[in-house]
Amino acid sequence: MFKRGKKFINIEKDEKFADRVLFLSLPSALVFIMLVALKLLPATLAVISYATIIMFNVIFLFPLTFEMQQLKKYITNLASGEGMEDDITLSEKDAKEIVDAVNAMHRFWAHKTDILEAQTISDTAVLDALPDPIMMIDRSGNILGANLSSRTLFGKDVTDKNIENIFNSNNFIDAVSRVLKKESQSENLIFYVQRNKGRKLKDIEDSQKLYAHIKQLPWLSKGRAVAVISIYDLTKSMKIEKMQSDFVANASHELRTPLAIISGFIETLQTTAHDDEEAREKFLKIMREQAEYMSALIENLLSLSKIEMTQDQKPDETVDIVKIVDEVALALSLKAQDRNITLLTHIDNNVPDITADAHQVKQVIQNLTDNALKYGVSKSDVNIRVSVVDQIPRSKSFQVAEGKAVSIAINNKGPKITPENLARLTERFFRLQEHKDLNIKGTGLGLAIAKHIILRHKGNLTVTSTAYNGTTFTIYLPIAN
Repeated sequence: MFKRGKKFINIEKDEKFADRVLFLSLPSALVFIMLVALKLLPATLAVISYATIIMFNVIFLFPLTFEMQQLKKYITNLASGEGMEDDITLSEKDAKEIVDAVNAMHRFWAHKTDILEAQTISDTAVLDALPDPIMMIDRSGNILGANLSSRTLFGKDVTDKNIENIFNSNNFIDAVSRVLKKESQSENLIFYVQRNKGRKLKDIEDSQKLYAHIKQLPWLSKGRAVAVISIYDLTKSMKIEKMQSDFVANASHELRTPLAIISGFIETLQTTAHDDEEAREKFLKIMREQAEYMSALIENLLSLSKIEMTQDQKPDETVDIVKIVDEVALALSLKAQDRNITLLTHIDNNVPDITADAHQVKQVIQNLTDNALKYGVSKSDVNIRVSVVDQIPRSKSFQVAEGKAVSIAINNKGPKITPENLARLTERFFRLQEHKDLNIKGTGLGLAIAKHIILRHKGNLTVTSTAYNGTTFTIYLPIAN
C-alpha cells in the first residue's frame, strides 16, 4: 500500500481524513496537557510525544481510508453499470471480504438479468409469431405493447396511441372501459369497424367483422400493463361460410332441376301418356339426359371434394407432359371430328418432365380441351401448344412456384368473352349465358376443379379472349415442384 503512496493526493477532500486523525489523537492531547499542567512532563517532550502519536494515527488510518475510498468508487461504478479501469487491489482483510461479497452479488444479479432478457426476447418472439393482433394497455387505455401482427395492421407507432384512436366502435370501447374499471374480469364481443381515412390498415375491407377478447392481467404482473386485448378477424371466416352455404345451395338447385324433370315425366308416363309410345320414347330420352347430367354433376362434386382434401399434399410423381397431351388429343379426336373441328398439337423440342400428380394434370388438360371443342366454332381449329417458360406469371391472390415451368396453351375460335365474365370463369356453377341459351350441357364445375388442381401444384391459369384470336386458356406447371 505504501508503494502507492503517490495516490495519497487522490483521497477525496470530503473524506475528512485530517478530522479523523485529530479526533483520534484528542484523548492523548488532553492527557499531555494535564501532565504539562501538573509539571510532570516537560512541554517540549509532550509536544514531541503528541506529534509522534499523530504520525502513528496517520500511518494507521491512511491505508484504511484509501481502501474505503477505492471500495466506494468500485461499488459506485458497478451500480452505474461501469467497470473499473484497473483491477482493484486491497490489503485490508475486511475490505477484501466486502469486495468479494459485492462481486458475488453483482454476478448473481447479472445472471438474473441475462435470464430475464433472454426470457423477454423469447416471449416477444412467440407473441410476434402469433397471427392475430395482441395489445397490452394501461389503466388509461394507452397501448404499452403490441405484437408484430398489431404493428403490421395498425402501424409501427401503435404503442404511442390510445385504444380509442384505433377502433371506432362504441361497444368495443365500453367493453374495454368495464375491464379497466374492474367492473368485469374479461369481456368477449363481436363488433364491426369501418376503415377511417386517418388510419392506415392493410388487407382490410371497408367493413370488418372482428372478435375481441379483453382480459385483466393478474395483480402480480409487472409494469404498468393492466389488461391484454386479443383481436380475431372473422371476415375471412364469414366469406368461407358464405361460400360453403352458396355451394350447398347451388348444388341443391342444380340437382333439384333434373330431379323435378324426371319426376314430372315419370308421373306423366304413369298417367296421361301411359299408352303413348311416341311420348314415352321422347320422355325417356330426356330423362336419360337428365340422369347423365346428375351423374356428371355428382362425379364432379366428388372430384372437387377429393381435390380439396389433397390440397396441402405435395405432388411427387415424375410426369411426361408431352405424353399426356398426346393421350388427351387422341382421346378427344372423335369428338373433334363430330364437331367438325381440327385438333392440332404444337410441342417444342426438349420439353422436360415435371413433378406433379399425373391423374390430376391429365384431368385439367382434358377438361380444358373438351371445353375448347364444346364451345368452339364448327370448321375451326383447336390448338394445344406446349412450351417451356422462365417464370410462372404472378398472382395477387395465391403464391406460385419459382423457376422454370411448362406452359400448356389451349386455344379455340369462338365469341369473345367479356372481362366481367373472364373474372368469374373459375367460380363454381358459373356458366356463360350464351352457352345456356344454346342449350350446351355443362355442370359449371370443370374450371373450378382445374383451378384447385393448379393451385395444389403451385402453378397458375390465365385466360385471354379476343374477337379475332378466340379464347386461350394457358396452364403453367412448375418443372420442379
